[in-house]
Amino acid sequence: GKPPLPTVCIVIGMAGSGKSTLMQRLNAYMHEHKMRKYLLNLDPAVLDTPFGVNIDIRDTVNYKEVMKQYNLGPNGAILTSLNLFATRLDQVMDILEERTSAAPGIEYVFLDTPGQIEVWTWSASGAIIQESLSSVYPTVVLYVVDTPRTTSPSTFMSNMLYACSILYKTRLPFVMVFNKTDHTDHSFAVNWMTDFDSFQAALSESSNMANDLVHSMSLVLEEFYAHLETVGVSALTGDGIDELFARIGQARETYFSDYKAAIDEAKQARDAARDKERSGELERLRRDLNESKGGTVLAKGAEPDA
Repeated sequence: GKPPLPTVCIVIGMAGSGKSTLMQRLNAYMHEHKMRKYLLNLDPAVLDTPFGVNIDIRDTVNYKEVMKQYNLGPNGAILTSLNLFATRLDQVMDILEERTSAAPGIEYVFLDTPGQIEVWTWSASGAIIQESLSSVYPTVVLYVVDTPRTTSPSTFMSNMLYACSILYKTRLPFVMVFNKTDHTDHSFAVNWMTDFDSFQAALSESSNMANDLVHSMSLVLEEFYAHLETVGVSALTGDGIDELFARIGQARETYFSDYKAAIDEAKQARDAARDKERSGELERLRRDLNESKGGTVLAKGAEPDA
């Protein structure tokens, strides 16, 4: 029969969180442990991918050219590049299907996303790529956090809120990856997430105008923390990568038990809406043909040549 489906991991993180270094580390780890892998780079603006990629957006889209041609700034150009890449998504899905269905198959597909995180999470093309993958393969989001930068309660809270918005936007199993633990141990973050009082104590020590807001946010987020898998890693030293793969394995199980049914339902609804739109267009065409009795069919608003 066919090999089991690979786990697709979408790597998301703010600029500077160490996403690309983590991808490099994961690649080396999988190579060393003889794991069958497939890597995609979807960041058109990255100068250099320090890990070998199988599919690279930069082979399809020239970011600098897009900037020039469309007269765009950096973020607009990344967004347009993603949109252009999304138009070729069928080809990417066909390649993946080919690679994953032939023995021995692939165990993991890793997707590196643009450092401008909002371009990926709030764009139509990001959503299309994500939905296409998650409707076929068990898909997990790895949210990479720059641990040394989240040691103050307010920056910690803003990072958590961002993670929260991504979780509810993607509706996929979510692993919070606290990176750079060689620099700063992530236990303080786990402590703040599991012990409400310890976060309040840290908050009362820092004088900040937004403390009241952060306090009430932390009450709201307690429910959110319950849905999170967390792991501390160091992309630099390789510490914690074993545990990260264990968490990915757990998230894969969660995909099948808690998410798959809803994803299938959403896909059916999208397909039904598309079919309805298509049949409406066919009906209009049929009507137009009947009205024109085989004459030239004009687009609405077009004027016949005098």
